[in-house]
Amino acid sequence: MTDLPSRRSALTAGLVMALGAGLITTGVIVGAADGPARTPHRTGNLSLVAYDSCAGALQQLKDRIMPHVGPYGLDFGGRGEVFTADEGRAVEDSAAGKVAAPEAPGTAPTQKEDHSTTNVHEAGVDEPDLVKTDGKRVVSIADGVLRVVDVASRTQTAAVRLDGPDYPTELLVAGDRALVMTSTAMVTDLPRGMPGETAPTDTAPYGSQLVLVDLTGAGKVLGTLAVDGSYLDARQVGSVARVVVHSQPRLPFRYPDDGDKLSALLDNEEAVTGSTIQDWLPRYELRTGGATRSGQLTGCADVSHPADYTATGMLTVLTVDLRGRLGTGDPVTIVADGSTVYGTERSLYVADDHSMSGAIEGPPASARTELYQFDISGPGKPVHVASGAVDGSLLNQYSLSEYADDLRVATTTYGRGSSQSMITVLRRRGNELTQVGQVGGLGAGERIYAVRYFGDTAYVVTFRQTDPLYTVDLRDPAAPKVTGELKIPGYSAYLHPAGDGRLIGVGQEADESGGAQGAQVSLFDTSDPAGARRIAQYHLPYAWTEAESDPHAFLYWPAKGLLVLPISGGGLDPKGGPDQGAGALVLKVREGSFDKVGVLTHDSDRYGTPMAPRRAMVIGDELWTVSEAGILVNDLDSLGQLAWLPFG
Repeated sequence: MTDLPSRRSALTAGLVMALGAGLITTGVIVGAADGPARTPHRTGNLSLVAYDSCAGALQQLKDRIMPHVGPYGLDFGGRGEVFTADEGRAVEDSAAGKVAAPEAPGTAPTQKEDHSTTNVHEAGVDEPDLVKTDGKRVVSIADGVLRVVDVASRTQTAAVRLDGPDYPTELLVAGDRALVMTSTAMVTDLPRGMPGETAPTDTAPYGSQLVLVDLTGAGKVLGTLAVDGSYLDARQVGSVARVVVHSQPRLPFRYPDDGDKLSALLDNEEAVTGSTIQDWLPRYELRTGGATRSGQLTGCADVSHPADYTATGMLTVLTVDLRGRLGTGDPVTIVADGSTVYGTERSLYVADDHSMSGAIEGPPASARTELYQFDISGPGKPVHVASGAVDGSLLNQYSLSEYADDLRVATTTYGRGSSQSMITVLRRRGNELTQVGQVGGLGAGERIYAVRYFGDTAYVVTFRQTDPLYTVDLRDPAAPKVTGELKIPGYSAYLHPAGDGRLIGVGQEADESGGAQGAQVSLFDTSDPAGARRIAQYHLPYAWTEAESDPHAFLYWPAKGLLVLPISGGGLDPKGGPDQGAGALVLKVREGSFDKVGVLTHDSDRYGTPMAPRRAMVIGDELWTVSEAGILVNDLDSLGQLAWLPFG
């Protein structure tokens, strides 16, 4: 690596030459005199290898990250940038074992219990959420407090306040234990301090916390694991949870002072050059049994990297058995970024479509989604088994589906003023996920709004002004094909099986120009392989439902044909109007219609704003709804109120 004094002289000379040549009038060109050309996204070998030593790891990390360092810290994704005194902004250069088959198209999930559970993507794989129930108790998180309510007596038995860098927001439960995850901004990602100032790296708090809680009696915290970085997501099979955290190097980057971007750039490069390996590896602090210990979460020898990487972040997968003692999570770390987590009973996938960059408005034309597959079939730490990449960007975890030997991936690619979507079929060959088939051309000029796979059939919703619902035949992985297309106003943002060849869609109605007109629920007949048709619609003007963006908020109870959705912003009052109310809308799903059963409302907040219940559960013959204000219990058939349990 070039020494910094020489680097500073070269950059200064380059700036003078650029000014003299009239290439710029003020400011700094970063790119021409900033070392190697920056590629938006890497597409090389993603197979992982370990570092041979800490010294070798440190030098490689420095070399790989340097092209991505700018006057504001990391530029996320290697954009060529032009910094001017007038604009001060960046300009974008260019827009393994088989698993059980998912439910067949239009088949409702099998109802085996007398209570509902969290609405999840894959059967047998639990996902973190705000509330959990085993039919005997309800465990919830609100305002930093974990509460346990006994179902039979409808009384609160435990309230455990959980301290941390931010309110805990999600939990998993196994037996008498809960694992609570703290979701917080990644404090080590951004420069700290005001422009021209630098904060010492050792003052940055840990970014995420895992808290193991005993749910018996009054409840108590058994242990807390704080780690560097941002909690992404988790999946649980049996009593074992796999938690994914994304961290970045703790480097004292600073902002420009008085518009002096050149000095800031050089100072930030010096921060990289002067760093130690401890600045790159994630740290931990474990508090359990009255004792506290801390240190590096993972060692150099335990970190793997692809042949081609940027070193802007690390992904760490932690393993926690909720029935055991909380430790450091037996970490597995790779040098990569990640934004989406998807899991089956045998595999855990972490996908990086570079959406965490956030610094670029709109997906770049050359976006690629990188995929890392881990084998979680054994009781110990996950084992990385394969990596691969596809063109385009993901919507969410529902874009991914492992089926038999294949991974199906739905993405949207963006060109200059255009876009299209596709489904790519990948198959593991050695340690690589390689393409075996692809179908494209879905929704030209649009992007994906919803995806759902049922066995060898996929349903894909794209949208700009109308909602094409595509039916995709995946029976031949080498030659997937579109067999149907239904165009209707608006869009569905979440798709759910309703049984008897029917599909429920939740999203927004739209006008002719594509403007949202309020929440809508659609019922589709998918019995014809040649394409779906809509047989029912329920529209709520001015309204929005959390289920559009978070499927955990969706409840469908097949035994009663009841659909429950949290609604905010209007449409619940027959007189209509924006901001008219909030509540849980209960609909009866019939053969070709939706019938409104009622609306459940919770107490208003301290500002008098009605609160929409965020989650709903069926327990026996009762409907429980949960909000930040409390828990409401109603009769499942009549919706008559049985109890209101306010959160104190």
